[in-house]
Amino acid sequence: MPGISSSNLAIAGGAAPLGVLSHTPAARATTPDVDWKQVAQDLAPMACDLGAASIRRKSRDFFWFSPVLSHQLSDVAADIVVTPRDEDELVRLVRYCVGRGLPLTPRGAGTGNYGQAMPLYGGVVVDLTALNATKWLKGGVLRAGAGKSLLEIEEEILPHGWELRFHPSTWKTATIGGFVAGGSSGIGAINYGTLPQAGNVLGLRVLTVEDEPRFIELRGPDVCKAIHAYGTTGLITEVEMALAPAIRWSEFVVSAPDIMAAARLADRVAHADGVIKKELAAIDWGGARYFDDFLPYMREGQPVIMAIIAENSVEPFAQMVAEAGAEIVFSRGPDEDKLEPAPLWEFCWNHTTLQALKHDRSITYLQILFDAPDHLDKVARMAEVFGDEVPVHLEFARVDGVVKCFGLQLVRFTTEARLEEIMRYHWSNDCPVFNPHTYVLESGGGAVADPAQFALKVEVDPYGLLNPGKMPGWGAPSGGFASRVA
Repeated sequence: MPGISSSNLAIAGGAAPLGVLSHTPAARATTPDVDWKQVAQDLAPMACDLGAASIRRKSRDFFWFSPVLSHQLSDVAADIVVTPRDEDELVRLVRYCVGRGLPLTPRGAGTGNYGQAMPLYGGVVVDLTALNATKWLKGGVLRAGAGKSLLEIEEEILPHGWELRFHPSTWKTATIGGFVAGGSSGIGAINYGTLPQAGNVLGLRVLTVEDEPRFIELRGPDVCKAIHAYGTTGLITEVEMALAPAIRWSEFVVSAPDIMAAARLADRVAHADGVIKKELAAIDWGGARYFDDFLPYMREGQPVIMAIIAENSVEPFAQMVAEAGAEIVFSRGPDEDKLEPAPLWEFCWNHTTLQALKHDRSITYLQILFDAPDHLDKVARMAEVFGDEVPVHLEFARVDGVVKCFGLQLVRFTTEARLEEIMRYHWSNDCPVFNPHTYVLESGGGAVADPAQFALKVEVDPYGLLNPGKMPGWGAPSGGFASRVA
């Protein structure tokens, strides 16, 4: 069914005020009086990069997933990239920048999608990937430097019988600090929900950006003050995270008659407590048709379920598939090669969008909550309204003990005005949008700062030098940055 037109898209009352497509970065506020070559000399022997190409590369993330951000942020760049080798060098860098009013934007592998690690006001990009030591592993808990890659972590912990509770679809390159600072969930959400859920992230070591920088330890609920805060509330140097027992996983692609049949089957598996699973996604043909690796196995025009199931739960899973009138079209056991086709999780979460963008650069996406208990009814209503203009892509999660689904819906982009109409319609039908087309930290798409995060920002970053421009209510100083340069 084609999507309805702009002219007859009725907007019911109660939609959250968006105003999120109109954000544009202020003009670069760093003073031209700063001699960045001198800065590099002052910081020596710290690794400083003034190369234009590498600065551009390390000033960017996957912001181009959004046509809105692609337009707004295409010219954003730092003035220098600094890579501290250890915490001592990081403290020295922070002290230097505070003394001169230079903004700092922390960065891991740059796999975010919203411009989280992009320096809106230039200055210093702080590359934290050298802080990559494993501190310790004991009792199913890992402590590691923020720059440690998730792939390296998993390779280290699997021989000890542990695995990550969940990971983003950028698992091969993302760092643990970047995941915590810029992410929220991923493969494994069906068991462990989101990063802020109690028991997932146990501790964070954070460096303040003050005249005399100090380290603070966030534990318990306080870790949420730095989770998905884009590094605005302190420089994360270490992450302590709970792990999961390692399980032998099998991968499945299931073909279903229609998207709601796929959604109902995925929901049934999600609720089956005796079936151990790690990933459940229902993706309409409008998205699945871009999965080159799996096209030879899929049924033309049919949606798919992408499932990662424990080896000892394969039989009941297969029975549920058969009872739903669906069909397993691809399976791969835990010992089979995962090079071709690529691992299943590379087609889920935001990698679904990436696979589509390989074929059609006009495609973008939205992040929508279809909350329980009527989540499937909400999905059906939105699918009926928008059809192939917004192909359904559902990621099933268990949050606070309740199964619900996050919609990482693809969008066939036409105009910013139409995109905002689509978001407003979802809001007005009790489907909150976590807007991926703004670089501003937002809560439920309303561009409202989390009070606890804002309070920590006030405490640890009194001059507003940390990743400026990203937190609502805390903009750039009126006099610009580098105003403290003598």
